[in-house]
Amino acid sequence: MAEEKKDSVWSQYSDAEKAELEKLATGYKAFLSQCKTERESAAEAVRQAEAAGYRNLLDVIEKGEKLKPGDKVYAVNMKKAVVLFHIGDEPLEKGLTILGAHIDTCRLDVKQNPLYENGGLAYLDTHYYGGIKKYQWVTLPLAMHGVVAKKDGSVVEICIGEEEKDPVFCVTDLLIHLSQEQMKKTGAKVVEGEKLDVLVGNYPLKEKDKESVKAGVLKLIQDKYGIEEDDFLSAELVLVPAGKARDLGFDRSMILAYGQDDRVCAYTSLVAMLEMDHPRRTACCLLVDKEEIGSVGATGMQSHFFENVCAELMNACGVYSELGLRRMLANSKMLSSDVSSAYDALYAESYDKKNVAYLGRGMVFNKFTGARGKSGSNDANAEYLGEIRRIMDKHDVHFQLAELGKVDLGGGGTIAYIMSLYGMQVIDSGVGVMSMHAPWEATSKIDIYETKKGYMAFLQEA
Repeated sequence: MAEEKKDSVWSQYSDAEKAELEKLATGYKAFLSQCKTERESAAEAVRQAEAAGYRNLLDVIEKGEKLKPGDKVYAVNMKKAVVLFHIGDEPLEKGLTILGAHIDTCRLDVKQNPLYENGGLAYLDTHYYGGIKKYQWVTLPLAMHGVVAKKDGSVVEICIGEEEKDPVFCVTDLLIHLSQEQMKKTGAKVVEGEKLDVLVGNYPLKEKDKESVKAGVLKLIQDKYGIEEDDFLSAELVLVPAGKARDLGFDRSMILAYGQDDRVCAYTSLVAMLEMDHPRRTACCLLVDKEEIGSVGATGMQSHFFENVCAELMNACGVYSELGLRRMLANSKMLSSDVSSAYDALYAESYDKKNVAYLGRGMVFNKFTGARGKSGSNDANAEYLGEIRRIMDKHDVHFQLAELGKVDLGGGGTIAYIMSLYGMQVIDSGVGVMSMHAPWEATSKIDIYETKKGYMAFLQEA
């Protein structure tokens, strides 16, 4: 059959390679378990970068130092996006090699006026973030992550539900015995957005007082965190699936976890960047926010953060000019490090089997994404894809070419089309994911390892 033309990579690995694979998977699972928001992911990226010898670009600028080949710097955007640079030997005008991924994920955001009581129960009102099947988010144990910024300028960090002793939260669902009318609705309507409120309390502070359960919740959070109800106005709190990333399957060949789109590519990009040797061209790892809602806002790819930091980098190297900056961006080459849909035999009718990614068959390249007639896509040119094939073959990286699914069923996008506006070469690449955008997503360990290998090869050769 046509879909069998690429064999599973597992049978081709030595014991030593499998040991390296498990080492990467262990670090990745820890990253997924500890970093469930873009703030947490950015902070961890900075921690690992500093441990690998990277310095804050702002410190370099303030000290008036001049960067030179071999220097490693990073910059942070509003604690939600990070960019790393490893200065190469070639002039910056010759362009960068860029790995660009996103670190935001689908979730439930707590609204600014969220806490209310109804029927002796306290709830938090939420607004879902990103493209989700809303019915997948009911009756799951949820953890709360985020920050509360108070009027005095202090910021309180919140993480509740990840430790075994912690309470968790949930969105309730209608019992099956009374669901006759609910079950007649389409999947898009069976659970609606305004029904995704999170249950947070039932214990009344004083039995006869009005909204005593809400008052009890407020007292608890005030006693523990010093947070008052008005402080929700300046809070960024999210509800995500509680629990750690786990091995999946009898053979432990896969990983089941929340937020693998796109932290699987963010993590492998970061590791590749930190492990690479001194580069010929300046290497860059870019981890951004807001991709799941269109890459908008000051921390999304559509902002000028990356361009501004590139200007600062050139200036710190003593070579800044507006024309030089334009040349550097146009001459750059990029892998838009994002996930692709992986074939699911239970829903075979949704895929073109000749042009879909399969778990266990290596790194995935998507020449284009977009929807239906390639709307919203970056469509990489043939010459660039030929160069990518040469690099992957030279470094013995197992890879596959894929599309998201059947042409007229829908589609998706990445940050590739935004970066292509500079005139640089860009192609989508990453890991195949099953159950994408669900609370728990599945990946293959061997695809993760091959993708890290592919990212390192690209940084060295492109």
